[in-house]
Amino acid sequence: MMKPYGSPTIMILPLPPGGAPATDTRERWRAASLTEVWLRPGDWYHPAVDALVEALEAGRSPEMAAHRLGTARSAAGIGLDETLDDVGCLYRSVGAPLDVDAVRGAAQGWVLVREREPGPSGLRDPATGLPTADYLGERLRETYGFAQRADRDVPDSHCLVILDVAVDELGAWQRMARAASVGRTLDQVFGSGHPMASLSDGVFAVLCERGPETARLAQSVRKIVERNAEVLGVAESMRRPVRVWVEGLPDSHQAALELLRQLHR
Repeated sequence: MMKPYGSPTIMILPLPPGGAPATDTRERWRAASLTEVWLRPGDWYHPAVDALVEALEAGRSPEMAAHRLGTARSAAGIGLDETLDDVGCLYRSVGAPLDVDAVRGAAQGWVLVREREPGPSGLRDPATGLPTADYLGERLRETYGFAQRADRDVPDSHCLVILDVAVDELGAWQRMARAASVGRTLDQVFGSGHPMASLSDGVFAVLCERGPETARLAQSVRKIVERNAEVLGVAESMRRPVRVWVEGLPDSHQAALELLRQLHR
């Protein structure tokens, strides 16, 4: 997840006792990650970090080292989007193009842990960091209730922006990496003021106020999703072009829940 504009400067803390001797590459990576994407400075370092740095500096394939890092991040409860963003910071910090093998390895390692030890079901999808369809349904209930008290019609005031990136026959790591990329993009574009959710594998929805800029915003989302997918090396895992449209809301909350179920399929 990208940090919001205006976030305070992060003080770079020393590595935990027993950490391997610092290298210039690792410290540049760490500084970039803590500044750009990492949420909790104290849990960034893991010995798998050094293995990935060594592979990069030696010109070896980073896939196995990145796989180890992905498993460590997943076991620590760190989301896939933060994990992949962190890997991207490594390559940006050394001025090298992002290696798709590193992305694949990190995603596969992350997924492996989640398949062995699935997290408890809840209101957030661990891959995207976005709320689930149940959460969006509850926010729709609030929207319809408020509109009724204000004597307004929800179809006139609100709509859904739907994003469909689904393609068939993807591996688990590809689906997870794609989901993380889209989740990050939606959070960047819409922020916390817009309820949003992952409806199914590859289909996402954002609740928006209806206005003259809504259609333009939807088209901007398409471009940013496709650009971020190229940066993360997951463009081949997405429908091209990405489908984005504005979906009108029905007159009742119950009908809106049925609409979410249809979009899920």
